[in-house]
Amino acid sequence: MSDPFQKARAESSAWYWWGVPTFFRCEHDFDPAKCDIGLVGVPHSSGNGSTERDQHLGPRAVRHVSGYYRRAHGVHGFSPWDAVRCHDLGDVPLPEGMNNEACVRDIEAFYRHLDAAGTRPVSIGGDHSITGPILEAIAGEGRNLSGGKKCALIHFDAHTDTYENMEHWNGARKSAGHWAAYTVRDGVVDASASTQLGIRGHPSATIHTGQVGATSRDLGYRVLTMDEVDDLGVERTIEIIRERVGDLPAYITFDLDSLDPSVAPGVSNIEPGFGGLSIRQATRILQGLKGLNIIGGDVVCLMPTKDSPNQITAQLAMVMMFEMVTLIAAGMTGK
Repeated sequence: MSDPFQKARAESSAWYWWGVPTFFRCEHDFDPAKCDIGLVGVPHSSGNGSTERDQHLGPRAVRHVSGYYRRAHGVHGFSPWDAVRCHDLGDVPLPEGMNNEACVRDIEAFYRHLDAAGTRPVSIGGDHSITGPILEAIAGEGRNLSGGKKCALIHFDAHTDTYENMEHWNGARKSAGHWAAYTVRDGVVDASASTQLGIRGHPSATIHTGQVGATSRDLGYRVLTMDEVDDLGVERTIEIIRERVGDLPAYITFDLDSLDPSVAPGVSNIEPGFGGLSIRQATRILQGLKGLNIIGGDVVCLMPTKDSPNQITAQLAMVMMFEMVTLIAAGMTGK
C-alpha cells in the first residue's frame, strides 16, 4: 500500500523536533555492515562509582539535541553525511548494567562485531571505562580496523586514567581510572605514539606521585597538562600529536571534563578549581588532525542530570562527535 503521508513526512523531516530521535537524524539500522561509520550509544555508569553516576543517560541526551546540528563542516568544507554512510547502530546491550566487568565484556563483544564489518565507530558514553573494551575490540593483533597494529591514542581529559597504583576503583577493575594503562599492557595502545592533553587532575595526584601524569609518562605517553597546552598554543599542540601518531592508526577519546567547567558543567568528574580547554581550543585541535588514519572515537562522561537547562554539555558532546565523524569521513574519502 502506498504511503499517503510520504510527501508530508519528507517535508517534516527537516525539523529537528519531528520524528523518532537518532544521532544527527541518521538512519537507524542495527547492521554495521550497511554503513561506513557507526554511531553508537554506550549507556554505562558502573565503571566510575566515585562521583556522579548518571552517565548512562548520555546517549539519550545527545540523540535528543543532535537532530538540529549542522549538516556540513564549516572548516573542512564538506558534509560527512553525504560523503559516507553513517547509521545510528543503537545502544550496546548491557543486560548486567550494574556489573562493570560484565559490561566491559559485553562492550568488547559488540565492537568486535563492528571491527569484523570494517565499520568505524563514533560512540557516546557512558563513563570512561567504555574506552578500554572498545580499543581491545578494534586495535592490536588480529584486529581489522587497525590492520593488526597497535593504535595511537589521542586522549583529551582532565585526568590520565592510568591509576595503576590502585588495584580497583570501588570494586571496578577495568574501570574508568584504569583503561589507559591496561590497554598499553595488553598491546593494544602504543603509548610511545600517544598523547594525553588537557590534564589538570586533582592536586592529590601531584602529592602522591610527585607530578601530574607520572604513571602515564612511565608507560610512554606524552602528557600535555592544561598549562602546557596554554603555553604551547593550539598549532604546536597539533604538531606534537601528529608527530607522535605518524602513520599509525589512531583513536580519539574525548572526556568532557577536559573542557572548562564554565562551558561544560554537566560532567561526572568536574574540576572547578583549574581552568580547562575552551571550545575554540578543543575544536581547533580536533580539526588539526585531518589526514590521520582515525579508526574510531568516543565522547564520555556526560552527566545530563547535572547539565544546564539548555543542555549545553550535551550539545558540546554532539559537537565533538561531529568533529570525529568529519575527520573519519575525510580520511576515508580524501576530502
